[in-house]
Amino acid sequence: MFIRITFLLVLALAPWSSFAGENQNVETVKTMVELINQRDLTSLHTVVANDVVRHSGATPGVVVTSLDEFVAFLETDIAAIPDSTQIIEMIFGADDKVAVFAHYVGTQTGQMGPFLPSGKRIDLPFIAILRIENDKIAEIWVEWDNVLALTQLGHMPPPSSE
Repeated sequence: MFIRITFLLVLALAPWSSFAGENQNVETVKTMVELINQRDLTSLHTVVANDVVRHSGATPGVVVTSLDEFVAFLETDIAAIPDSTQIIEMIFGADDKVAVFAHYVGTQTGQMGPFLPSGKRIDLPFIAILRIENDKIAEIWVEWDNVLALTQLGHMPPPSSE
């Protein structure tokens, strides 16, 4: 009887120690998205590391190797699309990583790089993987389809179906 109870306790509790950390990592990423959506960039330090690094082939000229650079990037983005919101569709964690599939939606009413305000709406799906270290986001990989984004915003014609 003792062995059976011990086995059941180990079976019941063992996965939760790993799951608890993964769940906390997911909550950390959700908090970051909420802070960005609420425009509370001054609170990002609570969930983003000071030496955060962002990687993205979609923005090859943008270098982010610190929280200050990340906030500056977000401020530029918000200036271009002030009503932007990130809507998480799927999110899950494994070990120290969190994967996200989300939509970025908003209206471009400000300058976006070389592109003048279009007044058009964007609904852009994107994927991101975030690495958590010491309960903070230490690294971000994020990708999206720039052709889709620029087409939706009216900055380029839709691709030919040929």
